Amino acid sequence: MSGQFSSLKILVADDNANVRSLVAAVLAGLDIIHVHECRDGAQALDFVKREPVDIAIVDFHMEPVDGVQFTKLIRKGPDSPNPMLPIIMLTGSGEKTRVFEARDAGVTEFIVKPMTTRALYDRINAVVFRPRPFVRSAIYFGPCRRRRQDPAFTGPFRRSADAQARKVTR
Repeated sequence: MSGQFSSLKILVADDNANVRSLVAAVLAGLDIIHVHECRDGAQALDFVKREPVDIAIVDFHMEPVDGVQFTKLIRKGPDSPNPMLPIIMLTGSGEKTRVFEARDAGVTEFIVKPMTTRALYDRINAVVFRPRPFVRSAIYFGPCRRRRQDPAFTGPFRRSADAQARKVTR
């Protein structure tokens, strides 16, 4: 880990000062020295409008602007400074509905508390060295939600029945 992340500028938004301090300490252990802390999504949004950041790490539950709202404002806000900003959601709520809500808002990566150094390192490594392409549709803008590439994929037909229907129509 010797310095590969040292030039990154990270924003940490969490309503709990202890969590912010813990995340900042873990980031310092990864040689990340440019860390700015915010107490909520509104303060974080103001910060990214003034200062460029490379990655935002945000809590799910914050007032008045939570992590999901922050993500939506970054992805789709008319005055967003960086709609493609990598956003790592850090939360104590790991229920499937919460993960889907964050994913559908455009969160890049997800970590459930209690956070480990390895989990944070892996997510930062993923957004820096293996960024997913962004997708824009009528209802979604954000990183591609597919986690893996299927080497056997041969086109838009994903099911064997689709492929059979394609052969019949030709």
